[in-house]
Amino acid sequence: MDARQNKSISSLRGVGPAKAAAYAKLGIRTTTDLLYHFPRSYENRGDVHSLDEAPADCRTAVILTVGSEPRSARIRGRMTLLKFRAFDESGVCEITYFNQDYLKHVFTLGSTFRFYGKVQRKAKRFSMTSPEAEPLDENVPLPDLLPVYRLSDGLSPKQVISNVQAVMAEAALMEDPLPEQIRVAEKLSTLAFALRNIHNPTDYLSLAAAKKRLIFDEFFIFALGLSLTKQKNKETGAPICDKNDISPLLKQLPYQMTGAQARTIDEICTDMAKETPMSRVIVGDVGCGKTVCAAAAMLVAVQSGRQAALMAPTEILARQHYEDLYSLFDAMGIRVELLIGATTAAKKRSIKEALQSGKLPIVIGTQALLSDGVEFAAPGLIVTDEQHRFGVRQRAILSEKNEHAHMLVMSATPIPRSLALALYGDLDLSRIDEMPKGRQQVDTFVVGEDYRERLHAFMQKLCDEGGQCYVVCPAVEERDAEIDELLLDEIGESAPVTDTRPPLKAAVQYAKDLQAALPRLSVAFVHGKMKSKEKEKIMADFAAGKVDILVSTTVIEVGVNVPNACLMVVENAERFGLSQLHQLRGRVGRGTRKSYCVLVSDTQKDGDTTAAKRLSTMHSVHDGFAIAEKDLALRGPGDFLSGTDSDTIRQSGGVRFRLAALCDDTGLLTAAFQRARELIATDSDLSAHPHLRETVNAMFTLNADTIS
Repeated sequence: MDARQNKSISSLRGVGPAKAAAYAKLGIRTTTDLLYHFPRSYENRGDVHSLDEAPADCRTAVILTVGSEPRSARIRGRMTLLKFRAFDESGVCEITYFNQDYLKHVFTLGSTFRFYGKVQRKAKRFSMTSPEAEPLDENVPLPDLLPVYRLSDGLSPKQVISNVQAVMAEAALMEDPLPEQIRVAEKLSTLAFALRNIHNPTDYLSLAAAKKRLIFDEFFIFALGLSLTKQKNKETGAPICDKNDISPLLKQLPYQMTGAQARTIDEICTDMAKETPMSRVIVGDVGCGKTVCAAAAMLVAVQSGRQAALMAPTEILARQHYEDLYSLFDAMGIRVELLIGATTAAKKRSIKEALQSGKLPIVIGTQALLSDGVEFAAPGLIVTDEQHRFGVRQRAILSEKNEHAHMLVMSATPIPRSLALALYGDLDLSRIDEMPKGRQQVDTFVVGEDYRERLHAFMQKLCDEGGQCYVVCPAVEERDAEIDELLLDEIGESAPVTDTRPPLKAAVQYAKDLQAALPRLSVAFVHGKMKSKEKEKIMADFAAGKVDILVSTTVIEVGVNVPNACLMVVENAERFGLSQLHQLRGRVGRGTRKSYCVLVSDTQKDGDTTAAKRLSTMHSVHDGFAIAEKDLALRGPGDFLSGTDSDTIRQSGGVRFRLAALCDDTGLLTAAFQRARELIATDSDLSAHPHLRETVNAMFTLNADTIS
């Protein structure tokens, strides 16, 4: 769109400073931003019922004729009540509005409206409270699907709908960034059609066509951005690290490396011997041996006269890496230090001085490693653990701060091959698809609520034998607001706001109940709403064996290595995706104890549901990559991109997917990335497509130093 057409949101009628501030909270500052503020769901007002057929406990549409003059009465102070009767062929309905006296001039006797709301029934009497009402006009058909937008304080649904309609004409004037030959080849609608029908769909087919086009755009532009980022990285220089004799490290290992580990290390050594920066991600199950591969990369850097840093997302994880790697490198005479928030001021000064002078070859810590005052004399390698905590933009910044040092990322999230480009398009990929010999398989069982007493007895038995247990709950408190929000998004406002699934187990109350049921054991709980230091203290106590049972939300997914943990219990297991369940299962079986995973869900009684199929897969399949493929087949790629158990939004830095998270078509993702590769092959910097390049930059919100 021409800059003259993309106006401030304040230019719209009725949008003053207060409304503009409310829009800003939603990231909407211009009229184009508003066009891309897509509905989160739709009310199906075209599905009209008669009064006697209206479903209970569900918002629905009825067409009624006003049969009595509206009457107003004052109740409780300033509150007023407006009532009238309306009818159809099946009955009469009493309609009530609060504090809306002005409506008595709208609902004139004999006028007909489409009312939308809940129809309450008592015996043969019907009633509706504050329904939406649209006058029926034979010459102007009412839309079947009405958009429902995300709001912020100060914005009403009517305000947003009105403002969207006011800028809809601009959609036809927008320059389409998608090359026409790609749009035609992929049988996609025009951008103007897509924007018009995402906000005002004429029917479900038009809505589907609009979503397909806009989802393709998100994938396509994201793929181009990743390609430009990768290209930018390769244009910069990096220290050549070609001293790759890792035999001193291999002698320290109490086991023989797997073929997948050896292959990964070869790929790392090849990358680091080049003068362009390595940007590689190691992907594999928990316990597959990623850390040894990272240690080999660090050794190559040090032997080549450079320094290496390993960053972890939490202090407790950084400590564990330090303990694991210290023993390996100390035996080779290589100094390793730990730099975290808890490090004393004197020690911090000593470590910083040693890094600046080049006397400290390896440092392990949190993101504080790259804060002001931490300078490397000869940066060579940056390793980050738990890839999703550090996004595209963050990695670019880290590289800039360290003279384009080689970058190695470790991720314990196996992904399908078809999603590898979407998740790690700016990185080269190494897959560790073998587990070390002797790594035990965690037996997995699916049980119902009727197994509760036996499960408590099993937990008591394992803890009496010296083991420890994890229990994961999907909510923090009984009516967790985040879970309610997810549920509303899932079912949409046009569906009954009832949830037939088992009630959520909440971590806080569950821990109290479990402590009462097992008084001889120590029970603690941890969840994402706690302060970081409080969480890490509890998890450290669990790792040290001071806590028998740790009840938590999925905060432990990015957890610590607790060899004594031999039981993982997942409550309301039907609420979790396969990949997430597999991640949780990987938290046990890290030591020598026989380990188990128990998935608690009553949905397993119905073997035909998607949830039941997921849980059955967990019982029979243990390979993370195979599970990820099945997860993709069951749910589509959307849940890998955002939602309750995905990390892609976080990993992609400033990228914000609007509709791609709803995508259930893997083919659409694959096609978008293929078209992006073809375009980059002929126009490597998008110089022939300036508007498209501008769109890519806007999506990534990266500055010129990052992807130009």
